[in-house]
Amino acid sequence: MMKENSSCSCCSVGRGTEGPAETIALETKQTIKEIDKMVRIEGGSFMMGTNAKEAFPADGEGPVRKIEVKSFLLDQYAVTNTEFRRFVEDTGYVTEAEIFGWSFVFHDFVMKGLPSKRVPQTPWWHGVHGADWKHPEGPGSSIDTRGNHPVVHVSWNDAAAYCNWAGKRLPTEAEWEYAARGGMEQKVYPWGDELTPDGVHYCNIWQGDFPNQNTMEDGYAGTAPAESFPPNGYGLYNMSGNAWEWCADWFTRSHHNKGGRVNPAGPGNGDAKVLRGGSYLCHVSYCNRYRVAARTSNTPDSSTGHMGFRCAADIT
Repeated sequence: MMKENSSCSCCSVGRGTEGPAETIALETKQTIKEIDKMVRIEGGSFMMGTNAKEAFPADGEGPVRKIEVKSFLLDQYAVTNTEFRRFVEDTGYVTEAEIFGWSFVFHDFVMKGLPSKRVPQTPWWHGVHGADWKHPEGPGSSIDTRGNHPVVHVSWNDAAAYCNWAGKRLPTEAEWEYAARGGMEQKVYPWGDELTPDGVHYCNIWQGDFPNQNTMEDGYAGTAPAESFPPNGYGLYNMSGNAWEWCADWFTRSHHNKGGRVNPAGPGNGDAKVLRGGSYLCHVSYCNRYRVAARTSNTPDSSTGHMGFRCAADIT
């Protein structure tokens, strides 16, 4: 029986309490795979979060606070379908969406005739039987032409398993935001304060009337290739839009001394994990969460057609 999180949106729709899954440890000592796609991010301090009027206070975007992070490596772009396939072929790993037998698909992408369950609070989300990373819209769909797109329908636990295999880890939320800012201080987006400077699209988000009509002015209805659009100042692609990215941290709305101010790793426990960056479904009228300080969360076993991840690694 399908269950969904009662507090869901275009940003985050999650499973209920049933399911496989204790969260997977992130520690690993094996050789880093695909290190050539990683960027060295030099450590430093930055002002994390925002006090801006467009922030969602309930999401814990503020207050602005000074944070220090040490140097680390971060994938230049999100883990792709091709990369995730190599992991599955090497390990035989089965994702949680495959174990559950279903995952969440945006209503425009649900293939006709497939059994599905509409989420009452957000009817644009459907739980679709047979939807998973290999079949993003359900049985009959495939990733054959989307090898360079970010893998989606992966839970936090799936992402952590991939990281372990790759000799990497998920980035902390502080590392993610520090990297996303690309060396700029308190800008709205990874490239500055204007969404489309000189009329140029810098990210894959919704244009038009959400959730009814997407004019696709940026060129995409669903995911775009992981290296689409201009990179930020650190050479990182799609830190806004395209697919939400899992972070290592448990989610909290309060940041007063939680995890300290030097290399913070978030609370020691919780019910949901942090997601950053927004997705192709974000729109200013409903989910203005493609801003660099924006955040959301979901349970570690949840998966959707707009959630993926990129990996980090320590510098030794």
